[in-house]
Amino acid sequence: MEAYKNFSDVKDSTSSEEHPRVVLPALCHKFYGLGWMYGTGGALSIKCGDKLFTTPSGVNKDLVKGEDLFVTTVDGVDIVGPSPEKRLSKSTCTPLINAIYTKQKGVGAVYHLHNTGAVMVSMLSPGVEFRITHQKLIQGIKKSNSEKHFDYYDTLIVPIVENKSTEDEIVDSLLNAMRDYPETSAVIIRRHGMYVWGPTWQRAKGMAECYEYLFNVAVKMKQLGLDPEAIPVPPEGAYT
Repeated sequence: MEAYKNFSDVKDSTSSEEHPRVVLPALCHKFYGLGWMYGTGGALSIKCGDKLFTTPSGVNKDLVKGEDLFVTTVDGVDIVGPSPEKRLSKSTCTPLINAIYTKQKGVGAVYHLHNTGAVMVSMLSPGVEFRITHQKLIQGIKKSNSEKHFDYYDTLIVPIVENKSTEDEIVDSLLNAMRDYPETSAVIIRRHGMYVWGPTWQRAKGMAECYEYLFNVAVKMKQLGLDPEAIPVPPEGAYT
């Protein structure tokens, strides 16, 4: 695999400000600050034309640089990689990220996050689903199989799959969850984190934020004895 030299080593129509080598390090720094990518955990990927730019394994995510990214085809063929002197390796999340790009139409970005909200709701949801309804930010979630967004009145369902000791062992579970829940734009990995995807890096980022908000609301509701799935009944005299 050829080592990265400069921005001109990968030809595309993306402006310098929107280039994955600029965007991905900035997102890593932001998500690290939010507590979603502590240590070397997690991975981010952006599709640019027919190329995938993905963050490496073995480096603290707040320290990721543009030159550290691995560039491959959707089929996993290596195009450009970091300098061998850096001794970086492909993310262990790569098989799952590639599976999402392959099975989901129109995906432009995939994020694997170790966000606390996803971990908490996975432990508070004994079944295979996280469910919540009648929350405004549900409308920030796009349906993966269409251009439509979920509505305030909808019950948002996010499938939960079981964690394994290595990422590649989760691929089949992820594929089955996407098959069984064609509208979902995220899958929760129990006691681990989540995968979230969208048509652009901006929309994937926005949905990641909405999901985390909804997860945290659900946790607080349960702490107060409230049911996130229950349809609220307006009080008498409410301005409806």
